Amino acid sequence: MEEIQPKTGNLEPSFLATLAIIGICTTFGANTVFVKITLSGMGAFTTAGSRFFIASMTITLWALLTGRPIFIKRTQIKEMLIVSAIFICQLGLFNLGLSLTYASRGSLIINLQPFFVLILAHFFIPGDSFTPKKLVGILLGFAGVTVMFLEKDGISSDLRSGDFLMLASVFLWAINAVYTKKIISGFKPFQLVLYPGILSVPFFFLAGYLWDTPMFGTIDLKVFGSLVYQSLITASFGFVVWINMLQKYGAVTLHSYIFIIPISGVLLGGFLLDEPVGTVNIILASLFIVAGIVIVHSDFSFVRRRLGW
Repeated sequence: MEEIQPKTGNLEPSFLATLAIIGICTTFGANTVFVKITLSGMGAFTTAGSRFFIASMTITLWALLTGRPIFIKRTQIKEMLIVSAIFICQLGLFNLGLSLTYASRGSLIINLQPFFVLILAHFFIPGDSFTPKKLVGILLGFAGVTVMFLEKDGISSDLRSGDFLMLASVFLWAINAVYTKKIISGFKPFQLVLYPGILSVPFFFLAGYLWDTPMFGTIDLKVFGSLVYQSLITASFGFVVWINMLQKYGAVTLHSYIFIIPISGVLLGGFLLDEPVGTVNIILASLFIVAGIVIVHSDFSFVRRRLGW
C-alpha cells in the first residue's frame, strides 16, 4: 500500500469504520493464502494472468460507472510503461515463489516491503531520510525475516528457493513504490493499478503457455473461489475501499492497523492450509515484523520529546 498516497483526511473513524479497516487489512493478509490455494489448480503465471484480467475489467467498469478518467496523457506513457514492466516482473516472481513456499512464510516476507521502501526512499526521495524510529523498525523487520530464514527443520530446498524468489519480488515492489511516489501527482491512484494490470495480462498468459505445466489443472470450487477472492476482494473492491478510507481518514490512521496483515496471513496459512506456523522461528519472526511495522507507523511524539529526537 505504500505506493498510493492520496491526501490524508482528518476524520476519526467510527466503531463501524474501525471494524471495516480491520476487515480490509485482514483480507489483504489473507490474499497470500488464497493465491496459494489457486496455485494448487492453476500454473503460477496463469493464475497471475487470470487474476489481473478479472481485476482490470472490474476496476475499468467501476471507473466508467463512477465517471473517473481512464485515459492518461501521451506524456505519461513512458512512466506508465516503467511501472508496468516492474509490476510484471514483481508479480511473476511473487506467484512463482509462492508456488514453492508456504503462504505463511510468504506473508511474512511480503511485509518487508515497507522497510525496503524506507531504505530506498532515504536515497532517492529528497527529504525522506532515516529517523531513529524508522531505523529501529527496519532492523526489527529484517531481524524477523532473518530468524525465519535460519529455521532448518522441515525446510526443503524448494522452500528456500521460493522464499528467495518472494524476497526478490518484494524488493521490486519497493522499487515500484518509490518510483510511483515520484510520479503519482500526475495520475489518478487507480490508474497506477489499472494500467499495469491490463498490460500484464498478455505477458502472464504467454509465460503460462510457455512454462506452466499445466496452465489449468483441476479447477474445483475451492480453486475458483480463491481466484475470485484475490481478483475481486483484494485486487478490485479491496483497493477501492482502501483508497476511499485513505481519503476519508488519512494514511496515519490506516497504517496504524497494517500490523494485522502479516498476523492474518500467518494464522490463516495454518488454519486453512495446515502449514507449520507454531514453530519458534515463525512466532519470533512474526513478533519482530509486527513490532517493526507498529514502530514505523506509530506516533511516539511523547517519547521523542523525552529523548530529544
